[in-house]
Amino acid sequence: MEPDVCSAKDCRAAATWQLLWNNPKLHTPERRKTWLACDEHKTSLSDFLTARRFLKDVVPHA
Repeated sequence: MEPDVCSAKDCRAAATWQLLWNNPKLHTPERRKTWLACDEHKTSLSDFLTARRFLKDVVPHA
């Protein structure tokens, strides 16, 4: 079974984080979408979502 991979463009590294987010213009407040991130891209993906006020939580990916 292949490991889950990072959502960053062209990254094939194993995901170690889940970035939980929603777009309040499209989703109900309790809805969470998930991007996966490796350690290298956790900050850049989090910053992207935070700048748009979409990021809700960052949790380890099991």
